[in-house]
Amino acid sequence: MKLVLAVIQDKDSNRLTDALAENNYKTTKLSTSGGFLKEGNTTLMIGVDDDFVDDVLNVIRDNCSQRDQMVAPISPMGGNADSYIPKPVKVEVGGATVFVMPVDSFFKF
Repeated sequence: MKLVLAVIQDKDSNRLTDALAENNYKTTKLSTSGGFLKEGNTTLMIGVDDDFVDDVLNVIRDNCSQRDQMVAPISPMGGNADSYIPKPVKVEVGGATVFVMPVDSFFKF
């Protein structure tokens, strides 16, 4: 058995959980926040037999799209911020960061 942890954007959360449910994969949803953009993320915990890990990864890949987003940079620390004019920059967001870990034991009470 494996535990798949998928960190995704909130925008992809409903689409992915629906797709996983359609394929009979049970998930536990955690609200998390990212460090770079300081925006909300969703972390899904998915317990799955070893034979189905690739299928779960394909469902995640098909439902978590990458996109470009304009963000305003953070003002400089220290120095004089009076002359600082934030210029939005384009960054790539979305997709998924996935961890697959072995599960030694699983209990359901």
